[in-house]
Amino acid sequence: MAHNEQPMQTSLFGDNVPLVQQSNEPKPQQTPAQRAAELNEILSRAAYEYYALDAPTMTDAEFDQLLQELIRLEDQHPEVRSEQSYTQRVGGYVGEQFEEVRHAQRMYSMDDAMNLDELDAWLERTEEALLQTSSAPVAYTCELKIDGLGVALTYVDGQFVRAATRGNGTTGELVTANVLTIADVPRMLAPKGMEGIADGGFGHSVEVRGEVYMPKQSFARLNEANDAAGRSPFANPRNAAAGSLRQKDAKITATRDLATFIYAVADRGPLAMDSQHEFLGWLCDCGFAVNSHTARCTSAAEVHAFCEQALAQRDELDYDIDGVVVKVDSFDQQEALGFTARAPRWAIAFKFPPEQKRTVLREIRIQVGRTGVLTPVAEFDPVLVAGSTIARATLHNMDEIERKDVRVGDTIVVHKAGDVIPEVVGPVKELRPGGAQPFHMPDVCPACGSPVVREEGEVAYRCISIDCPAQAVERLIHWGSRNAMDIDGLGEEIVRRMVEQGVLSDVADFYDKLTMEQLASVGTGRQNKAGEDIVVGKVVAKKIMKQVDESRDRGLGRVLFGIGIRHVGANVGQLLAQHFGSLENLVAAQEEDIAAVDGIGPKIAASVHEFFGTPQNVLVLERLRAAGVRLSEEQADTDAPQPLAGLTFVLTGSLQSFTRKAAGDALKALGAKVTGSVSKRTSYVVAGSAAGSKLTKAEQLGVPVLDEDALGQILETGSLPE
Repeated sequence: MAHNEQPMQTSLFGDNVPLVQQSNEPKPQQTPAQRAAELNEILSRAAYEYYALDAPTMTDAEFDQLLQELIRLEDQHPEVRSEQSYTQRVGGYVGEQFEEVRHAQRMYSMDDAMNLDELDAWLERTEEALLQTSSAPVAYTCELKIDGLGVALTYVDGQFVRAATRGNGTTGELVTANVLTIADVPRMLAPKGMEGIADGGFGHSVEVRGEVYMPKQSFARLNEANDAAGRSPFANPRNAAAGSLRQKDAKITATRDLATFIYAVADRGPLAMDSQHEFLGWLCDCGFAVNSHTARCTSAAEVHAFCEQALAQRDELDYDIDGVVVKVDSFDQQEALGFTARAPRWAIAFKFPPEQKRTVLREIRIQVGRTGVLTPVAEFDPVLVAGSTIARATLHNMDEIERKDVRVGDTIVVHKAGDVIPEVVGPVKELRPGGAQPFHMPDVCPACGSPVVREEGEVAYRCISIDCPAQAVERLIHWGSRNAMDIDGLGEEIVRRMVEQGVLSDVADFYDKLTMEQLASVGTGRQNKAGEDIVVGKVVAKKIMKQVDESRDRGLGRVLFGIGIRHVGANVGQLLAQHFGSLENLVAAQEEDIAAVDGIGPKIAASVHEFFGTPQNVLVLERLRAAGVRLSEEQADTDAPQPLAGLTFVLTGSLQSFTRKAAGDALKALGAKVTGSVSKRTSYVVAGSAAGSKLTKAEQLGVPVLDEDALGQILETGSLPE
């Protein structure tokens, strides 16, 4: 392979495409222990974004590659494996908004096979292990791997009594009221199904398990409705299903058109059946929704054929799948094989590769964001990928373009990261046309003509003009976002049109300039059947204006985040607001005063001080004050006892007696600082069950670790344990 050529990989059934270049690569001269700790941190963070936030920033393929690297590393260096390693626990998360519930038996994750060689190796290992205990032939049940949210449904005497998410495998979130809104979940098991339970089902508790998913058509309708209302769309059906099931208001869940596929049981003891394929038939008898695409296979060739057919049918299904689950069919053989710390030995998930296509890159356009960052976007010939046509994808920044060496005119390989987000994998260099030139960022902003700068240590190129019209649209959208002023309904098209029409130019215009009549007449960017532009209308305009009015009282912390100060996120905005109490105090503060705030570094302090040193920015804030926007924040009661002042705590894992939020709030009330990451400055780590990489890092740094009993003592007495 030539030095500058991309490595090639063979896809599931033979087509050669460039391999996705991995991020999060090991740093030079890392020890195995250091790399293992780094991988655990990366995987835990990605799992939190996926399971807790329903907003993944890492693709499934990238996650699987890193997990496989960690497994190989621990196999080669067993001394770096710990009980807290991601390889030893079930992926998942228990949120704080629902009551916690313990599962009848642990819900496990699934080991992955990333290609046919790995699948065949697992089949061979499985059969060799079973030959040591029995000469009975091995058969497998193959099922589609549904991309949804794992749930456990409990029935007592045949009646539905409880539903819980998988959570961390041992403890899940109680979502009974929400699951009751899903039409295909039976309230009572059908009589024929009851016959398959000992004693006719009475006196027995049965916990079945499966996936809650959102059909693709329902997902499309939901995002259309979000777009019409100006709300952000969901990234994919899995995130939409997870977000819908975990709504505090079950009435919202009821509108989301969720569905289920059931395929497992916690305890097969009461059931009169001996195999997985018999069990699937019993689930049908009970009235559960069971996926019809299953097969009992007796050879590796039959398993391969099922995987090939599933991949071919993938885009035709009305739900997302990301692979095939292969299970040993016999329950007795499953029991003989048992479990590892995180997964059954009798099952494996064969993961599909991301679908990749070739197309031609026609242009690299520059988009200007709300902070002035110039983002290059690839525009290419439309191509059908993973069920939809794509024609553009972000290239992120100049460093990424140079790393991939992408040029206009190149034949490029594209895919959807996580089968959702369009991404340029890289060029096919042997097809590069003669004369194709490397791309260069412009010297001036394409939106306003102002100079473009790249500050030392940053990858981003930035327009320096605060009056840049491209930034105005993004700043106004950000101002109305949930963690800022939370003004629902302000979609990008509506805001863009108001800027184009001169109705809005800065955030103060929302309060001292915008009228309901102006808003009602703004076009939505959509047309009716007669080809006429659809406007916002009085009903929607009234709702938006009501939220604009309510946002006046959000407080200084949200204003500081919403106004768009560089490096000031939602948490930093709250820290500044609580420390200084009012805008006057913050504006009067010197840079060193701002940097002295716990949690605020020199870079943030310089950015904040520079922002308030710009007269135009202060003028906008004064207009906000004049319009009745509250520019102060309630500060903590400094007269209350603060026995934990100066101490920093990190909470990790699942707590039994508290939610993490409640525990964190109680610690803060005693003067402690509660952060989300472990460092040398951390005073204590409180570790609940299924604690992950934060516990590992605390042990590596020598940070004291407390259990839940010690936490309870601290909160009760206000003093630290000996």
